[in-house]
Amino acid sequence: MILKDKIQEQLPSWRERVKNLVKEKGEVKVGEVTIAQVYGGMRDVKSLVTDISYVDPAEGIRIRGYTIPEVLDKLPKPKDSEMPYVGGLYYLFLVGSIPTEEQALEVEAEWKKRGKVPQYVYDAIRALPADTHPMTLFTLAVLTLQRESLFSKQYHEGLKRDSYWEPMLEDSLNLTAKLPEIAAFIYRLKYKNGDIIAADPTLDWAGNFAHMMGIKDHLYEDLSRLYFLLHSDHESGNVSAHTTHLVASSLSDIYYAASAGLCGLAGPLHGLANQECLSWLLDVKEKCGECTYDKSALRQFAWDTLNKGLVIPGYGHAVLRKTDPRYTAQLEFGKKYFPEDEIFKLAALVYDVVPEVLREQGKAKDPWPNVDAISGSLQYHFGIKEFDFYTVMFGVSRILGVSANAVWARALNQPIERPKSLTTEMLEEIAAKAN
Repeated sequence: MILKDKIQEQLPSWRERVKNLVKEKGEVKVGEVTIAQVYGGMRDVKSLVTDISYVDPAEGIRIRGYTIPEVLDKLPKPKDSEMPYVGGLYYLFLVGSIPTEEQALEVEAEWKKRGKVPQYVYDAIRALPADTHPMTLFTLAVLTLQRESLFSKQYHEGLKRDSYWEPMLEDSLNLTAKLPEIAAFIYRLKYKNGDIIAADPTLDWAGNFAHMMGIKDHLYEDLSRLYFLLHSDHESGNVSAHTTHLVASSLSDIYYAASAGLCGLAGPLHGLANQECLSWLLDVKEKCGECTYDKSALRQFAWDTLNKGLVIPGYGHAVLRKTDPRYTAQLEFGKKYFPEDEIFKLAALVYDVVPEVLREQGKAKDPWPNVDAISGSLQYHFGIKEFDFYTVMFGVSRILGVSANAVWARALNQPIERPKSLTTEMLEEIAAKAN
């Protein structure tokens, strides 16, 4: 299998590289931790490692060193499509280089072979009450698949430590292969009267998701490719990525770890941002109809929002100090294919108005939009108006990144994560000595 072979080729040099770095330079200080960081959610504490993605304050997220525009340009694409195969992205995550079309298609072919979802997963989903949140259903489905784990089975059979990554890779491929069908099943079950659409074996991973969702417009296939690429990985410090890494560090398999990460993604401060941004846009439209075309009216509405002590969702980023390239990619998509869509036009107009308002207010270090500011409006255009489902799509995408990170963490024998805790009294004593 191409991914296993390519990782196998790199492992000796990677293991030697990490071993030497820790042995020879392990005492070098990376940074210092302040009391504010200890109490502030470990913000900006440099204590995790990932070679798969990095948020550059000037360029936005880099995937294996490539910027978002470079990734969109360089990855192989299906015929008559502008957006890349997600299989090519997964190859880039795991191997570290841009795949050929043949290599991207090999990953897509692996997913097709592994994509059949066991009936017991669907039975488990159907067994829950009809009003169960779709993220609960999605998390349950991933956890239910744990009985399929090859890592768990081989570990208990005495698998050697240096080989832990191999069944982790197999599990990750098996899990990611099934995600589009599980997610689309949940959508159709909850919102389309249980009218389930079967997979189309002629389509790629993302295109098949669009098909199973029941969206007739073929343009939605390309939006799905774009969406899954943009939301797939974002360093290792966000809640879903860090939770997955933490749980996997105990040698839990990817099913346990990814389901835990999804539970974190379900939190309002993490995975609900895109639907909150769309809700705000719809609120603007309802309360200020002229805001959809009048910049001065929108400007006043933005000020009114801020003066009430509220925030304008989708603007600002913890690291990035410019417009998020993931926002720009979606903005360009909408401008090209449906520039007159009312909600999309409003989202684009907000981009022209709100950053200046936030600069004038003076509280925002970063007044620029992030990925969430526009992603919901694109889904809304295609009729995906069930906001609770947006986080499920985010979860499908995010498991791509966290599973790739988990494979490499296992391959490099990263240890169980175990930071040290302090009491408030200890921190007060440290503070007193500093004076």
